[in-house]
Amino acid sequence: MEIINFYSSDLDIHKPSNISVGGGDITVFEGCKDMPEVWIFYLILQFINMFLGIPANLMVLWLLHKNKGDSSSSDIFILHLAILDTFFCLIPPLELASIVFLSTTSTTWYILRFFYGLKDSSPLFLSCICLDRYMAVLHPITFTELKDRSHRTVCVAVVWLVTLAYAAVKCMANTPNFEKVFIAMMLAAFAIMLFCNVAILHALQQSGPGRDEMHPVKKRAFKMVFIILALIVFNYFPPVALFPFQEYFTLDELNCYVYPLGFAFLDFSSCIQPVLYLSRGIPSVPCCRSKEVLDQKSGE
Repeated sequence: MEIINFYSSDLDIHKPSNISVGGGDITVFEGCKDMPEVWIFYLILQFINMFLGIPANLMVLWLLHKNKGDSSSSDIFILHLAILDTFFCLIPPLELASIVFLSTTSTTWYILRFFYGLKDSSPLFLSCICLDRYMAVLHPITFTELKDRSHRTVCVAVVWLVTLAYAAVKCMANTPNFEKVFIAMMLAAFAIMLFCNVAILHALQQSGPGRDEMHPVKKRAFKMVFIILALIVFNYFPPVALFPFQEYFTLDELNCYVYPLGFAFLDFSSCIQPVLYLSRGIPSVPCCRSKEVLDQKSGE
């Protein structure tokens, strides 16, 4: 009977150790040949990501450039998130070749791990967007005072420094306990996004003076924020729910089910986010205005 030395137990489908059968290296897909369903699902989503995400993100970048004279405070974060997702959406052909045809010792994995590191950090930009909208709705006075400051540019620079440093370390694939950094970053970003959007929904649900029903302006904003919250849960809850509990799974379950399933939903956000932007007009929606403005409209 052949002995298969599978991946290391580190949390990362993007960082496979050498897989060998009888001393010969095999591919990631061959390592899961008895349970390939989730890997097939993962690759299908990645190619949907590519064909839908690249034009959608490029359209977002074009619209942001075209409307830069009438931009919202969150546009700088949306811009850089679209740039990051555009680059990530380019990798499925190389990823398919590496997973299905090339062994885990191939140098292509260094390139892929760098791009995976970029994507792992994308929730940081999403957290900045959610925090910006949270301040606009819940703390409008502070938001107005800070609106024209350069702190958003500083935040973008810091996020890019963290992202590039994280991707560079992930590319090396030999840092002990590095998966804990990813888990901590994912949990923190998910908590921030969840808190901000739930708080915005609660604020928008409060009716204006003398009104028993929500004003149509608030109702549209409430619906849009609710959709955003639902998509955040859809994309980020699977890895948040699965990855911290890796010790409860066998190595086969981790590498053939848990990791590809969690990252499939996480990576799919690269096309969902720009499509949502294009369909809902995120920069100009009422939830990005101050709470006082919304209450004033409700009282009219």
